[in-house]
Amino acid sequence: MQNGSETLTQGLIKLIRQKPVAAADLEKTALFTLDAIANMIAGRNIEPGRKLLEWGRGRMADAGRRAFVMGALTHILEVDDVHRASVVHTGAVTVPAVFALAAGRDVPGETILRAVLYGFESTCRVGMAVGPAHYRVWHNTATCGPYGSAMAAATMLGLDDSQAMHALGNAGTQSGGVWEFLKTGAMSKHLHAGRAAEAGVVAAELAALGFTGPPAILEGPTGFFVAACPDPDPGAVLRDPAAPWQVHLTSIKPWPSCRHTHPVIDASLALAGQIDLSAVAAIDVATYAAALDVCDRPVVNSDYEAKFSLQHCAAAALQRGNMDFAAFGEEARNQAASLAARVRVSAADPYETSYPVAWGAGITVEMTDGTRIESVKPQCKGDPEAALSADEMIAKARDLMRYAGLNDSARVIDGVLDMANGGNAVDINDLLVA
Repeated sequence: MQNGSETLTQGLIKLIRQKPVAAADLEKTALFTLDAIANMIAGRNIEPGRKLLEWGRGRMADAGRRAFVMGALTHILEVDDVHRASVVHTGAVTVPAVFALAAGRDVPGETILRAVLYGFESTCRVGMAVGPAHYRVWHNTATCGPYGSAMAAATMLGLDDSQAMHALGNAGTQSGGVWEFLKTGAMSKHLHAGRAAEAGVVAAELAALGFTGPPAILEGPTGFFVAACPDPDPGAVLRDPAAPWQVHLTSIKPWPSCRHTHPVIDASLALAGQIDLSAVAAIDVATYAAALDVCDRPVVNSDYEAKFSLQHCAAAALQRGNMDFAAFGEEARNQAASLAARVRVSAADPYETSYPVAWGAGITVEMTDGTRIESVKPQCKGDPEAALSADEMIAKARDLMRYAGLNDSARVIDGVLDMANGGNAVDINDLLVA
């Protein structure tokens, strides 16, 4: 309990709803909302996305089912946003919940953006409290995401503080999602974002009807922290309430692979075209342990495995000088295999002790003549310290929608960005028909 009778969930709701919102916060949220929607649309154009849409045929009239499909689609291409300190893919769980509830309604753009902003804050603050050991087994997007989707949905539905508390309690009790899928490259990861988005919508809709949830879902003696967090930091939920909104501390992915590979990609791209790759004896990658836990994969046999391989990403980035969708295909994997076999990975300072505040990496290329060439990236392109500009984020969204076959993306881009200037919610439902 906090402050006598106040639970962490109650304190979190109060913190979020009392925090001032400026125009710049809504503008930033609009860009992140656009990124999530573009990922969602692009996710249609890949096998798991097509399967999800096939399953969703006839089910999308229900807001919870709609949020599930939208959330799963948003996370498919591995190029959606990620918040470093919580290791949560924030847009994939909050934006689908908001737009699932907005469907068919004339909703002011500011309401949409506030709901997304509040959802980001909720899921990130819970994610920052779970502790590093949680991530070794649990996928934080799946486990912490429901708290964000519930807060976003509660805002959309106009729930009061008590109802919102019940929504977060019942969303949190649905938390789940483990890393076992990585061993075979199974499609389960997409379900994690989808279920997290759906859980918040269902929990908020039920809360509106008086369906109660546990007030101390986080810190209770049989709550979330006890069940799934060996080393939680409960104080992080309410710590530093005057800090910038977490949306400003969220990273945008420039490349379609696991974010843990991006510091290595960034460091490798800095050397691309400057090295005789035929004379490379070895490539040493230094990063942080969590990246090794998820992405130490010397041999890759599919696009998906390549997206979770430090070895492939280092080799392909050095060879190609860019990391687009083709960089993970069969031809690129075959071309990179020999060089990837010479990549050695390890956890080392300063990257290990800086994580998760900073996600960095360095590579050292050792040539056959003994020469050593280094490239260091303490932060990565797309992080707040090296943020993509608004124009770059819009260009990324346009490219993602073009990947999905949507050549006229102006309606979506202009509609989403206009929400920060008084426009109503943009309708995207016609783009998600199976």
